[in-house]
Amino acid sequence: MTGHSIEVGGASIAVRHRTGAAPGLVWLGGYRSDMDGTKALELDRWCAERGLASTAFDYSGHGASGGDFMQGTISRWLGEAMAVVEAFARKPVILVGSSMGAWIALRMVQERNRGAPDDPVAGLLLLAPAPDFTSELHEPHLTEAQRRDLVEKGYFEEPTPYGPEPNVFTRALFADGEHNRVMTGPIDTHCPVHIIQGQADPDVPWQHAQRLFELLSKDDATIAYIKDGDHRLSRPQDIERILAAADELVSTARIGP
Repeated sequence: MTGHSIEVGGASIAVRHRTGAAPGLVWLGGYRSDMDGTKALELDRWCAERGLASTAFDYSGHGASGGDFMQGTISRWLGEAMAVVEAFARKPVILVGSSMGAWIALRMVQERNRGAPDDPVAGLLLLAPAPDFTSELHEPHLTEAQRRDLVEKGYFEEPTPYGPEPNVFTRALFADGEHNRVMTGPIDTHCPVHIIQGQADPDVPWQHAQRLFELLSKDDATIAYIKDGDHRLSRPQDIERILAAADELVSTARIGP
């Protein structure tokens, strides 16, 4: 996989791209994650074994990319994802979105279907999907102190089990999230969708994934629950399930409608 960079909105976005056959798989990571995570690396290894093109990148303020994390919003990270796909990905693409990356993936489908109907997305693989997490998963549970920090400081912090530094959520992220909501009504992606959700996920309740699945009423959608799966879905048995779903989406894309 070759390292590249692309300038988007004044930030240098780090990209790893492997040339290969279509469909190209594109990794969309989660909030404060990067392309060096287990799932992203295993997906690239799997693509290499099969001669498939593979693309991964870090959002601005994440990993090897430049930019200020505190300026990050769904709209900004969506724009970066769109630019990376346009510049590097082998078409048609299968978008693999983890947690927040699933939100980015769903918004990408909306934008591409609106602006480039002749260049569709071939499939979506959504892992512990967290679309609309600002309004659906965080806002209802904010403490008074957190709400006060959003107003007075413009952000609040909360501890996370995934690293030593706390998660930071900005007022701009919440405000922008409102403009990017996707779970407000039926969702029509015009492509197959596979959802994998852990039922022991402490960050994204399985009911959230189920509601997303039910909104995909017009699509060829499937959902698989891993009874003891957590939010990371990075154990060997979880990776096996993810790669099996990717294989099915690739086969469907190659067969065509």
